[in-house]
Amino acid sequence: MSRPDWKVRLHVRKRPHVTLGAAPGTISVDPGGAKPQIHVTAYSPEEVHEQPLNDLNQITSLREQWPTIWIHVQGLGDAEVIAKLGEIFSLHKLALEDVASRNQHPKLEPYEDHLYIVALAVPKDGGLDFGQVNIFVGETFVLTLQERKIDWDEPVRKRIREGRTRIRKLGANYLGYALLDSIVDRYYPVLETYGERLDSLEEEVLASPAQDEISRIHRIRNEILALRRALAPLKDVAKTLSREEMPPITEETRLFFRDCYDHVAQLIDTIETHREIARGLIDLCLSSLSNRMNEVMKVLTIIATIFIPLGFIAGLYGMNFNPEISPFNMPELSWRLGYPFALLLMAVIAVGLLIYFRRKGWLGSTNRDSSTRK
Repeated sequence: MSRPDWKVRLHVRKRPHVTLGAAPGTISVDPGGAKPQIHVTAYSPEEVHEQPLNDLNQITSLREQWPTIWIHVQGLGDAEVIAKLGEIFSLHKLALEDVASRNQHPKLEPYEDHLYIVALAVPKDGGLDFGQVNIFVGETFVLTLQERKIDWDEPVRKRIREGRTRIRKLGANYLGYALLDSIVDRYYPVLETYGERLDSLEEEVLASPAQDEISRIHRIRNEILALRRALAPLKDVAKTLSREEMPPITEETRLFFRDCYDHVAQLIDTIETHREIARGLIDLCLSSLSNRMNEVMKVLTIIATIFIPLGFIAGLYGMNFNPEISPFNMPELSWRLGYPFALLLMAVIAVGLLIYFRRKGWLGSTNRDSSTRK
């Protein structure tokens, strides 16, 4: 995979549009937000009906005709539409306020006759441009609201259209499970991509560590941490739904939420493994860079050590003693072979030091047998 393909976008959430001093339950939307596009999927065990919805008043008649109805809203730029949907389905005003705030953490809030679930979905392209998905689950309806298009729900729509018995038969509470499970399953390919990136980075670090690889590994660690923040709260949500009696979730559907809980737990374990690998790669990279620096310093030290005695000899012969004044004043200066002798002495000392360093294992391969004997 080429380097540009590895770039992953991190979604920076905008600050919610709030009205200071407003009463709890006030729906404050961003005036520049996208206008709602509403799609209806109504079905029974025998047939399915889908249509875009332009008039919210049609919801009442659709609920009377179909045992299960799924309203999907994309775009949260109209407070009146959100309020009207809350009135039709008798949703709590505090939950509607959270829908419009757009910066909620994944959570579960049970109310008298419906549940409110918040989850963060990852887009189909595998980036980390999280999108908040608000899911209301009632006895006969599911209402999902999101600010922008993410395409996390297509697998569920496909199952409904194909007429699989379970999703058609078990009603709205099972549809709520299927939607949450679809959001969770989207994390698997994302984590697989990070696993491949870490494997490739490990090979690069082992082959040729570089300083810029540390920043790349840090970036991956931060992105993995963002994934963990998005998934960790869902573990508690799935655990609660699988173990506690919470209308409108039936006993049969709670068993499926256990499977969803297992998926989230498995994903979190994978995230922790990736974080440990990334931490280990940072340590490996720093260690490799340190070892490389040590090797460079060792070579430079050996070179300097070799030239110390050579410099001493050159300096000694460069002191300009006069051998005519005293026989102890460098008699080699008057010797015919004095210059070749000085060069030979320097060469013998240099070669002798190289042989000594090599036998000690400080230069090149170590003589393990001789080191063992010593």
